[in-house]
Amino acid sequence: MKLRSKVAAGARFATLGLATLKFAALLTATFLVIGIGIGFAQDAAAPASGVPAGMPSSSVVPASQGGATYVIGPDDSLHIAVWREPDLTATLPVRPDGKISLPLLNDVQAAGLTPQQLADSITEKLRKYIADPRVTIVVAQINSKRIFINGEVLHAGPMPMLPNMTVLQALSTAGLNQFAKTKGIYVLRTVNGKQEKMPVNYKKLLKGEDIQQNYLLQPGDTIVVP
Repeated sequence: MKLRSKVAAGARFATLGLATLKFAALLTATFLVIGIGIGFAQDAAAPASGVPAGMPSSSVVPASQGGATYVIGPDDSLHIAVWREPDLTATLPVRPDGKISLPLLNDVQAAGLTPQQLADSITEKLRKYIADPRVTIVVAQINSKRIFINGEVLHAGPMPMLPNMTVLQALSTAGLNQFAKTKGIYVLRTVNGKQEKMPVNYKKLLKGEDIQQNYLLQPGDTIVVP
């Protein structure tokens, strides 16, 4: 009888021990799943800034308003980013004399150069102070090349001229109001000191007709919407 009791007690202890092990295994698995879930949540919540490791978030390069062949002019706004040098990374205006002011380098000629040419120029100058400088130049805002829109539009006045901007694109940006005479629109352009009047039939352009009137705009052009 005592032997049976001891056997039964041993079985109960074995069963209890097995249950404890199963519970511990289940608890461990649960914590593992929770940990993985938190990790994924943190990854998902992290902003996709695209900033490489080691580069401060303040040096994120904005979208360029000018293409690779764009020639920088006075009043343009430039974003200059120097890798791992936050004190040299800034957004600066091009002065009327065509230069920008940078720490260490003082005045640097910018007007008349493409973004890559300016980056190469600054890189070469920085070699005196920094080992292996890496410079990126982005045209943050185009102010040196403007056109003008007058008349029956929603947004009259000067407008930054984007690369390869056409009459139709400019009119779409300005917006025509309900009083606009779409058959009487024209572009005023100064050629060799003389002003030329270039007709634009807006409705035909929308239909894909008279495409030659969708002029490629030049700095200083004025679009008149009667």
